[in-house]
Amino acid sequence: MGREQWKKIWVGSAGNMVEWFDWFVYASFAVYFADAFFPKGNDTANLMNTMGIFAVGFFLRPVGGWLLGRVGDRRGRKAALTLTVTLMSASAILIAVAPTYAVAGYGGIAVLLVARMLQGLSVGGEYAASATYLTEASAPERRGFASSFQYVSMTAGQLLGLALQIVLQRTMSEQALHSWAWRIPFIVGALGAGIVFYLRRTMLETEVYAEDDQARTDPDRGTMKALWAHKREAFLVIALTMGGTVAYYTYTTYLTKYLSGTAGLSKPTASLVSFCALFLFMCLQPLAGKLSDRIGRRPLLITFAVGATLLTVPIMTLLKHAGSFWPALGLSLLALVIVTGYTSINACVKAELFPTGIRALGVALPYAIANALFGGTAEYVALWFKNGGIESGFFWYVTGCAAVSLIVYLTMRETRTIDLSRAGKGSGDGERVLAS
Repeated sequence: MGREQWKKIWVGSAGNMVEWFDWFVYASFAVYFADAFFPKGNDTANLMNTMGIFAVGFFLRPVGGWLLGRVGDRRGRKAALTLTVTLMSASAILIAVAPTYAVAGYGGIAVLLVARMLQGLSVGGEYAASATYLTEASAPERRGFASSFQYVSMTAGQLLGLALQIVLQRTMSEQALHSWAWRIPFIVGALGAGIVFYLRRTMLETEVYAEDDQARTDPDRGTMKALWAHKREAFLVIALTMGGTVAYYTYTTYLTKYLSGTAGLSKPTASLVSFCALFLFMCLQPLAGKLSDRIGRRPLLITFAVGATLLTVPIMTLLKHAGSFWPALGLSLLALVIVTGYTSINACVKAELFPTGIRALGVALPYAIANALFGGTAEYVALWFKNGGIESGFFWYVTGCAAVSLIVYLTMRETRTIDLSRAGKGSGDGERVLAS
């Protein structure tokens, strides 16, 4: 792979790193700032309220998916990627300066809510714009490998957030973290977004989009009318995302809270377990993506769904009694290896389902809807089960979502050999397949 190809991968995925740094630090630092925006009282209730605002960001993702997906299909992938990074910078700044309950009463919650809404809009568009860009900018035989860097960058953002959390936990007192130091990661996120904005101003449009005159001149491109013409693919994106997004958020953002709040590990140890597991998980993504370029996407998706369906309850139950770093790390890594079957290739699978003129919106809106319904609510559902004294019920919820997606993976068609420049223009099911 040449230097120019690596540059496209870096620029296309760098926004994901910053986006998910901001997204992740909100979830991971919530244990420190939850009490700052609500009256003193039940710590679990305050955390639930804070994570409820976290979920609001997910419910804005469909709006962001529609808005920025439309921009991506009508004005190009570059325009959408530049707009998303502008929104993410604004949201990080707002959280960094949000006043506490002691200073402004519920006014601080209002600022926090607006910031999460902006984050929801930006991440709703960033995922699809990035997935579309990385898939289109790659050679046909390397689409799985190239698009896997979306989750490399997303995980890198989470690792940076966890690394900063570990550093702050080890260098600052618990009182300082609850008082003011929780604002530091959001300041860092705003600076990172500014750097990515500068990089994306000079990025090149993908050849697939630039050379498809029909897609760029079609008056219906990027519209709901055009998406409805591909409603089967849109519903397929929702269904295949369901199990993957629930499992992903369970074993990433929720895992640290579960290890410290239920398994009894200290917060620093729980953060270190998550950091090490996520680092190894990140390294697996390109390997799995490259494997999918050889054997296809469906085998990896099916492997994920079978593993998540059969092993979620045992893994989470054993994690509850892990007791120390190494057992917790081993079980966490096992869970993330299973999830890799979904994360490494889900971006290119979705992009491969749609023709050029509706690809960004086709990926963005259905994926955002699935995340709003299942991904964004995962932590809240988990905390709801815990608050009700039946935490194990959440494990069965994750299992059920994975089982539904398994049915979809078993019945969907293989997308590895689809020609992106001809997708939607062939006969029968609307695709043109490359020679193997």
